[in-house]
Amino acid sequence: MRLINYFPNESIKIKHSAHSWQEAIDISMASLLQNGYINAHYIQSIKKSTLKNGPYYILAPGVAMPHARPECGALKTGMSLTLLQSGVTFNDVDEPVKLLIGLSAADPDSHIGAIQTLSELLSEDEHLAALLNCQTETELTDIIAKA
Repeated sequence: MRLINYFPNESIKIKHSAHSWQEAIDISMASLLQNGYINAHYIQSIKKSTLKNGPYYILAPGVAMPHARPECGALKTGMSLTLLQSGVTFNDVDEPVKLLIGLSAADPDSHIGAIQTLSELLSEDEHLAALLNCQTETELTDIIAKA
């Protein structure tokens, strides 16, 4: 399955900012909640785990993939993409996060292909820079669609 197929309707967004990392999690997971990919408990589990373990889901400077375990409320496998024009700081992490990739993995295996494709995309500096500097949601969507 192509990477873009993991993103439900209205799940690729640009927002100006978030007041806190907690709000950034809410913003990044909102479309997955609205589309029935997760329940509200899933979002709370991410926040609780972040408080306990730190932001374990920061993948690279400026990039985070908030997620929780499938049994915490993941109903379907899917992803969201939120670009914050003004980054948000997570506890004890100096680099603000601008790109949040929300992940709902309903089981241990169904998201592996998407994660591999996304990892390849993010490992190329030019693609990562392009994502971080997008001005429109269409630009973000086009980059994901080409991956």
